[in-house]
Amino acid sequence: MALLTLHRIPSISTTPDEGLQRRGRLQKRESFALVKGAVLLLEDGKSGSLHQEMSRTPTSPVKQSSGAPDMRHTHLRAMIEHLRPEDTVKLAVQLDSVSSVRVRYLIVVSTLANKHESILLGMDFPNSDSDHCTIGLVLPIWSNTQVYLDGDGGFSVSSAKETRIFKPVSMQTMWSVLQVLHGCCERAIKAALIPGSGLEWARHYHRHIESDRNCLNEWEVMNDLESIRKDSDGQSSAERVSSEILIKEHLRDIMRTEDLDNLTSKMVHATLETRIGFDMRPYKEYIDNEILVTMAQMDKPSKIFDYLYLGSEWNAANFEELQKNNVGYILNVTREIDNFFPESFNYMNIRVYDVEATDLLSHWPATFNFINTARKSGQAVLVHCKMGVSRSASTVIAYAMKQQHWTLDVALTYVRDRRSIIKPNEGFMKQLQTYSGILNASQQRHSALWKRKSRDQRQKSVRNEERGEEEKTA
Repeated sequence: MALLTLHRIPSISTTPDEGLQRRGRLQKRESFALVKGAVLLLEDGKSGSLHQEMSRTPTSPVKQSSGAPDMRHTHLRAMIEHLRPEDTVKLAVQLDSVSSVRVRYLIVVSTLANKHESILLGMDFPNSDSDHCTIGLVLPIWSNTQVYLDGDGGFSVSSAKETRIFKPVSMQTMWSVLQVLHGCCERAIKAALIPGSGLEWARHYHRHIESDRNCLNEWEVMNDLESIRKDSDGQSSAERVSSEILIKEHLRDIMRTEDLDNLTSKMVHATLETRIGFDMRPYKEYIDNEILVTMAQMDKPSKIFDYLYLGSEWNAANFEELQKNNVGYILNVTREIDNFFPESFNYMNIRVYDVEATDLLSHWPATFNFINTARKSGQAVLVHCKMGVSRSASTVIAYAMKQQHWTLDVALTYVRDRRSIIKPNEGFMKQLQTYSGILNASQQRHSALWKRKSRDQRQKSVRNEERGEEEKTA
């Protein structure tokens, strides 16, 4: 994941109004988190009137990262330049394309004029190496808008009388856009945005649909996905329950071990079919629901103690969520992920990879002290790696063992009850067993029984020495 900060320089002029142009020039900086196939707006937690927006330029909590991929930086800037000054991109996700040259994005756009209103824009780059893009789709989010997941790797959005199909390039990007879309739908319901009433600003984008016919055909295609239907294959209830338990077990193992940045739900279905050996089509709806449940568990930080959260890369980049959870300290147990907000949080970095040969054991005394510093400060600490499954989970288990004087089994069960997806690799499990022995020896050394035994042994040793001296002089 990389960070990117852009200054708004809109290229479409909606009116000759001087105030509007000035508003565009003074638009606050917008910071984005970039991952494979997705660009997410990072909210700075600040709000104000339009007058305040025009009179000052607030500073984003995120600094620009030099690691931001150049092409996605270029694509994002080109898409933002198509927006009105008062509109902003909440999320952009890259979609699959039938063309190996063309690049397509679905972007979620909101407006300062009414934050309850959102629209979807389809953006086309006819050439992946070019910064030239056009609008190919405009889809308003109304109160009756519905979002459906499909087992072939995509989802559909039904808004008013239109239904459109979208296939993100990975499961992680699909999860990101589904969260944002559900939030948009909830806000539209609260605002009672009935089709034909409101969202007048969407007309501006309808007037600027300029993609060529090949691009428009791809936005309008419908025959890729099957309609949502109930499973019906004649199996008995007991047989089906047994099959679902087996599917769930393999599904969670796949999602724990595979890179979600490159995994699609269609690949999950195919892998399940290969592993289990029977047709997955009757279970499409069940598998889709389990994917969402597992993604939700992976995406949300898990509260281990009142002052300690265990989470993923996404949680570490969610500024609003960190503030909501009173996080003031972040323990980053990765080699590959940046510290996203170095000016806003206290960081500790354990720069290691998730491989069995990695030495975590030597770092646990320092991580224990760091977590306790957060606890004593009255703030919470987020411990994260990429997925919150292995490296960070092992570190939290080690902390729980020492802090609570628990055995490894007790600490492992306690943490897993609060984050079911944890799975330390075999090398980390061996280190946890070693650490358990070290803690046990240390606890015995400081126990009253150990001290009494030690004192008795020292006194016995002195008596033996005295007896030996007496025998020599006799």
